[in-house]
Amino acid sequence: MVALLGTIVPGFAPMEQPPAGSPLQTLSLRLPPLSMARASGTFGDSWHAVTVRRGASLKHMFGVLGISDADLKRVLDHPGVKAEIGQLTPKTELAVDLPVNGKLRGLRYLRSDGQRVQLDLSGGKVKETVLKRDVDVRTVVLSGKVGRSLFRSARQLGLSGAHLDQLTDEMFKYDIDFDSDLDADDRFSVVVDQTWVDGQLQRTGPILAAAFTVDGKLHTAFLHNRNGRPEYFTSDGRPLKKAFIRMPIPYARLSSSFGNRYHPVLGRMRMHKGVDYAASTGTPIQAAGDARVQFVGWQNGYGRVVILDHGHGYTTLYGHMSRFGNERVGQRIPQGTVIGYVGSTGLATGPHLHYEFRINGVHRNPLSITMPPPEPLRGAELASFRNETLRAMTKIRTVENIVFPQALEAPQQALASALASDKPAAKRKKG
Repeated sequence: MVALLGTIVPGFAPMEQPPAGSPLQTLSLRLPPLSMARASGTFGDSWHAVTVRRGASLKHMFGVLGISDADLKRVLDHPGVKAEIGQLTPKTELAVDLPVNGKLRGLRYLRSDGQRVQLDLSGGKVKETVLKRDVDVRTVVLSGKVGRSLFRSARQLGLSGAHLDQLTDEMFKYDIDFDSDLDADDRFSVVVDQTWVDGQLQRTGPILAAAFTVDGKLHTAFLHNRNGRPEYFTSDGRPLKKAFIRMPIPYARLSSSFGNRYHPVLGRMRMHKGVDYAASTGTPIQAAGDARVQFVGWQNGYGRVVILDHGHGYTTLYGHMSRFGNERVGQRIPQGTVIGYVGSTGLATGPHLHYEFRINGVHRNPLSITMPPPEPLRGAELASFRNETLRAMTKIRTVENIVFPQALEAPQQALASALASDKPAAKRKKG
């Protein structure tokens, strides 16, 4: 009797995966002697998929199957084979074409780059063919309730931690307090593209659209590329991301407010033209909004300081840094970019961030000022957004009772109308 290092099954279709949460077991099966198998035609003139145990080698597997050392050498001498499948793992996809005469006729395996390769050994020279794989991209809606944990509910739907970050940080963080607002009966739906290869789910793409109902109030978001960067918008083209974040250090403690105060270093009353956030040395500091880097360097009491120009007269300043990020003067950076790290350089008694918000050079309180709204999509770009998101809107409507008026307009008609509106108006003839 011969103990096989795994199992052999007819064909080369992907093996059915065990249900999520089921323990994966490797079985050692007892097969009849190979001579008996050949005599009875068990192997036959067809392909057989082989599943192997951890640590098994191709040489060991060929020995168990009765494949000659000469055939093993032909396979391993072929460029790239030894590096890919010389040492096998339980995830290795492998199949052999082994006729009843025991002479290896072909070998198939999955390369690390995702390509499925077939080696033809029937002739004098080994021939390699890259096989076409059955790739299917499906746009699907995944829906669920918050239940006991939003994280757990999302994972049960097959969503990753990155998807959850998109929901909580990129889409709805300004409208939903995920720490206190959620109830077990609140529901959410997301539209994603799933890539299936040979009948198996290989990848779930970023969230294309989402609907989140909290306490009966519906929030929606749709993905669109603006200026080459992906952003989330409302159904009518308004950015969900605010123009400015109020705290360049998330969840930091406010240690000093805007206004007149007793300066701890100078020992006298002085106007405090910003706000201070206490944090440990080395805490990352984020850009409050999309900006062009105006200044990186040392300035008097500020110590190591970065100044950002956000356009339309808005600038922000970040002082007392221990060190800078990788940004350079003149560089354009998106909101949230780490521009430096908390320190105590300059006139500072301890590690903290000194943050200033200026409008046309005038210092304003960043905690109380009404921030400018972000720029909405307009004209041809708005029409392109509607055209691009129509499929996602349609998918969302299959599970949520939502009406998007702009989606009822034919996308091509909307695009043509927007393009026409972007053209300068024709001058009237004087009568």
